[in-house]
Amino acid sequence: MSNDPRAALQALVSAFEEHLVAASNRRSDDDPAVDGAYIAIADAFDAYEEALYDAYDEVTPLTVFAEEDDSDDDSDDEDEDDSEDDEELLEDNEMLDEDLVDEEDYEDLDDADGARSAR
Repeated sequence: MSNDPRAALQALVSAFEEHLVAASNRRSDDDPAVDGAYIAIADAFDAYEEALYDAYDEVTPLTVFAEEDDSDDDSDDEDEDDSEDDEELLEDNEMLDEDLVDEEDYEDLDDADGARSAR
C-alpha cells in the first residue's frame, strides 16, 4: 500500500468512477458489482485518509459508515430507532442554537437604541 496521498487520492477517484459504472449497469438490487464497488470506495477512502494523515497530519471531514446487517431486525423497531435519533439530533441542534447568540452581548445595543428613541 502506498503512503503517497496523491496516489491514494487517484485510487479513490477511480473507485468512485467504478462505482458509477457499476451503479449505471446494475442488474438487480443485490448486484455484486455494485456491492464490490461500494466496498472499494470505503477501502480507498481509508487508504487516502491514512496517507494524508501520515504525510501531512491532516484528515478530511468525511466518515465512512459501516453498513449494518439489519435483515434480522423488525422494520417497526427500525422506525422507532430513527425517530429517537431524530429527537436526539433536534435536542443537540437546539442546544447549539442557544449557544450561538449570547443575549448579554446585545443588552448594550438595546440600551443605546432606547436612548436614541427617547431623544
